[in-house]
Amino acid sequence: MMAEKDLNDLFLDALKDIYYAEKQILKALPKMARAANSDKLRAAFEKHQDETEGQVERLEKIFELLGKAARGKKCDAIEGIIDEGKEIMEEYADTPALDAGLLAAAQAVEHYEISRYGTLKAWAAKLNNPQALKLLDQTLVEEKKTDETLTKIAETAVNYEAAA
Repeated sequence: MMAEKDLNDLFLDALKDIYYAEKQILKALPKMARAANSDKLRAAFEKHQDETEGQVERLEKIFELLGKAARGKKCDAIEGIIDEGKEIMEEYADTPALDAGLLAAAQAVEHYEISRYGTLKAWAAKLNNPQALKLLDQTLVEEKKTDETLTKIAETAVNYEAAA
């Protein structure tokens, strides 16, 4: 008979999921940066590339705290979101709407990450793991800030250019 799974197991599964997602995002960000026409949008993607590398390192520290190997678990959600971004790059290449589409795809990624990190942070608190909680909170703050930056770029430039 299989042992009953608990919040510790769920926490580890979600950690593997977001670890996989971050690795996929690291592959997608340079492509999105190259495709962007807006210098501000390109710079935001490049900055977030650096942040994402740090986020992966923090996740690896959490795996280490748990005494587990840092291993990802295929995440269909992030693959779907990234595939939508690829479609936008293909379908809107060389159009004024490309950057608005790239930005929307990037925000879909951010919202997914904010959701995951918020959940993991709550679970780390419930599991009385203050070290993991602190690391997850650092990432959550970065993800929210990136989302705010993308919103500003959309509202001040990219959406206007797409509508012109």
